[in-house]
Amino acid sequence: MPFLELSLTIPATQQTGVEAALEDLGALSITLADADADTPDERAIFEPGVGEMPLWNDIVLQALFDADADRAGLAHALADLIPDIEPAHIAFREVADQDWTRAWLDTFKPMRFGRRLWIYPWNVDAPGDADAVIVRLDPGLAFGSGTHPTTALCLEWLDAADLSGKTLIDFGCGSGILAIAALKLGAARAIGVDNDAQAIAASRDNAQRNGVSEQMDLYLPQHFPQMQSGVLVANILAGPLAELAPLFAQSLEPGGALALSGILDGQQDELLARYAQWFDGLRASVRDGWVRIDGVRR
Repeated sequence: MPFLELSLTIPATQQTGVEAALEDLGALSITLADADADTPDERAIFEPGVGEMPLWNDIVLQALFDADADRAGLAHALADLIPDIEPAHIAFREVADQDWTRAWLDTFKPMRFGRRLWIYPWNVDAPGDADAVIVRLDPGLAFGSGTHPTTALCLEWLDAADLSGKTLIDFGCGSGILAIAALKLGAARAIGVDNDAQAIAASRDNAQRNGVSEQMDLYLPQHFPQMQSGVLVANILAGPLAELAPLFAQSLEPGGALALSGILDGQQDELLARYAQWFDGLRASVRDGWVRIDGVRR
């Protein structure tokens, strides 16, 4: 059954009132997006803190209603609520119902990282290449499919790294893609850490489906045990990476390999100086405006 989508552009100051009114009018779901998306004024909002809900200055609010909802009645209600809203900022369209997970899978194609590592969706048969290392990925509950440049940079680094028999820490594990790839590439054990319980659940599910769950331990940050490993990867953000530098140094044995990503181009110099206290051979690799830093524990 199709749905009716109402889309309107409003300032962030009106979001709470408009959202509450649309829910009262029968909205089935409401989503918010940056009105300046795909323009030079686009502003990224990454993972907010607990209880925080940062918004853009101007918002595109999209509400789904039953297909037979009264368009004129909705428009009149909005005009009463926001007298100065311009008709050009209100739009209606029909949206077909579909299996969104299946639609995602249908567009997700196998991807190669480095010499032998491949990420395959569950619905595509892998080739019989004996040298190929295959990670199967479910869309799951948390982001992380390999399509983002930061993930791709980390996967390529893992493909080239010496992981045989080593323990890897994946800090900010998300879907578990990096930890699972490391295990498939020869790591003996992986430790996944994330502050989101849904990410922990997604990592656990993906590890089970890839047959490596017995080699993976998963923790919320407050339960992360004191330990030293041979490899550590962290694909998070520049701010947390700077704050966590002492913990990462403490968690790597001498000669241990480090890879950091989630860094915007322009943020790397400060992080390079920060990590130089504990790491040698630091270098930055840039792709599509994102950076990976790697080095070796002194």
